[in-house]
Amino acid sequence: MKLFIELYLDEDVSVLLAKLLRARGFKVITTRDAKMLGASDKEQLEYVVREEKVFLTHNRLHFEKLHEEYLRENKEHYGIIIATRQNEYIILKRLLKIIDNISADEMKNQLRYI
Repeated sequence: MKLFIELYLDEDVSVLLAKLLRARGFKVITTRDAKMLGASDKEQLEYVVREEKVFLTHNRLHFEKLHEEYLRENKEHYGIIIATRQNEYIILKRLLKIIDNISADEMKNQLRYI
């Protein structure tokens, strides 16, 4: 049982958001940290599944399709959060409503929008 959500930030998500989350005690890794820059969306999601992290992205279309593909193929992921492009502090406020109130187990196979 995994209680706390750990995040993976897609390469188009601001690294400032990673810093803000880390300052609040959350475990966060960026695409750059993982040396996954330039990897396909599918490769990144596969990496995140192996690492048991929730994926945060702005890329709605690709990750909605990947989420549907995972469900169709009975594959599991640890959650995908799609954020609209906003100021980092607005994204942080919306994101905290999820990660402060939902366990990692509850986030499993979920697709959420902020």
